[in-house]
Amino acid sequence: MEDHEIIALYEARNTDAIEKTREKYGKLCYRVAYHLLHSREDAEECENDAYLDAWHAIPPQKPDPLSAFMAMLSRRRALDRYRKRTAEKRQYVCLSLAELDECIPDGRAFDETLSEKTLVDILNRFLKELDEEECDIFLRRYWYMDNIKAIALRYGYGLSRVKMILKRTREKLLKTLEREGIFI
Repeated sequence: MEDHEIIALYEARNTDAIEKTREKYGKLCYRVAYHLLHSREDAEECENDAYLDAWHAIPPQKPDPLSAFMAMLSRRRALDRYRKRTAEKRQYVCLSLAELDECIPDGRAFDETLSEKTLVDILNRFLKELDEEECDIFLRRYWYMDNIKAIALRYGYGLSRVKMILKRTREKLLKTLEREGIFI
């Protein structure tokens, strides 16, 4: 079933929408959550919560593509669960995202000329401009929250090489945002 047909089911408030979403994107939602939580039970709960979130969000939203929307919902649930689980501990997620503070504006920096959707569009274009390896490493660090050691092992690189690739990619991102008129 095509995404627009699934979205039409949501808009008609047809509960088949959830089953069709599960059939098409269940494995994706599960993988995203499992990668962050490393727990089958928690990943399954996040996947199911993502379907409920989609039910409440569509309409009014019409996500395009639905796959990215479902991955985002599952990831959001997994991060929430991770934060609750590690509330008393030093949070690794915050540490890796803190590296992007010098590039990405926080919510206070948004004004009427810069919406979150505009920033997402700029980031998507930026990622498409990167070479495949650079993009993969960037996403491994900031989407999947892999630590630098895991990334280095995955690609057969030393820690310093991965750190340098991430640093240069963040610098490219900052230049891209400045070209778009977004200054931090």
